[in-house]
Amino acid sequence: MRLLTTLISTLLLSTASAQFQGFFEQMFGGQGGGHAHGNQQQQGQNAPSDSAWYRQNYEGAPCTNYLCPGTLACVHFPHHCPCAFPDQEDKVELGDGSMLCASKGGFAVGEMGRKVELARKGLL
Repeated sequence: MRLLTTLISTLLLSTASAQFQGFFEQMFGGQGGGHAHGNQQQQGQNAPSDSAWYRQNYEGAPCTNYLCPGTLACVHFPHHCPCAFPDQEDKVELGDGSMLCASKGGFAVGEMGRKVELARKGLL
């Protein structure tokens, strides 16, 4: 009788373990809990919230001219930097040799540039 009870208990525990194994692996990243953070980039999850990756790539980028901080493109002058998202942003070169990128401004081509000029003149 004891052997039968032990056998049934073992069978129930193995069934429960198999049933919840997927749950625990999903919940804890398959790392036995708590260790999923160090493996985030390999699993395609969110990037870490510190700037170490950016700093490493910025410091390691080969550039003898000007390294654009937003795109890490190497250009001759700061106003030659490209926008990071050209499909969604318009670029305006400012008179002081700098530039800015901002969300496309609506229906008319160049609308964002016109708004920047109005703002520079104090009219907007």
